[in-house]
Amino acid sequence: MDQLKVAIVDYEAGNLRSVQKAIEACGSIAKITTDVEDINSCDGIILPGQGASDSAMSKLNELGLSETIKKQINKGKPFLGICLGLQLLFDSSEEGDLPGLGLIQGRIKKFSKDSKVPHIGWNQVSFNKNHPFIEEIPNQSNFYFAHSYFSEIERKKQQLATTDYGIEFCSAVAIDNLVAVQFHPEKSGILGLGLYKNFLNMIIHG
Repeated sequence: MDQLKVAIVDYEAGNLRSVQKAIEACGSIAKITTDVEDINSCDGIILPGQGASDSAMSKLNELGLSETIKKQINKGKPFLGICLGLQLLFDSSEEGDLPGLGLIQGRIKKFSKDSKVPHIGWNQVSFNKNHPFIEEIPNQSNFYFAHSYFSEIERKKQQLATTDYGIEFCSAVAIDNLVAVQFHPEKSGILGLGLYKNFLNMIIHG
């Protein structure tokens, strides 16, 4: 079988090479790209990211990638969003004025002043349903976070996991071929690598 080809969307949001290395460590080809054709022809898409909502959405829109990503997800192509790449899937964000991709109903909100912001470091992730993306990952495992905003999801059945940081927030989403996490698997050791392997298995098995 040919190696899987994964497109890592480059919208100047950083952390791309570490995601690429994680996918390559799992035996697949990962191309960092801004090219619409790469995204249309790949086997799976990863939207990573660190940075601000408005600048990220502005770049995706400028490159013509917003509609491309939405079309490919709606066609059933496996998709993984990471950190800001999860937040951009929502309708809107308190961080900026531009609308998000609107693939998940809900809003991105800032942690209250009572919490130390940003939320940086290891924290526990509690899964609330089964999904191929978390196969063989122990419930309440610790993953690495780095963010100041969190997602408030409207449809709780789409929520794959929660994490407590003063409040309980959505830390992972699973909707058919779309999965997204607030934490960084590529900074989360062997368990994080396990999630990337599971994502690649989702591509293989459809």
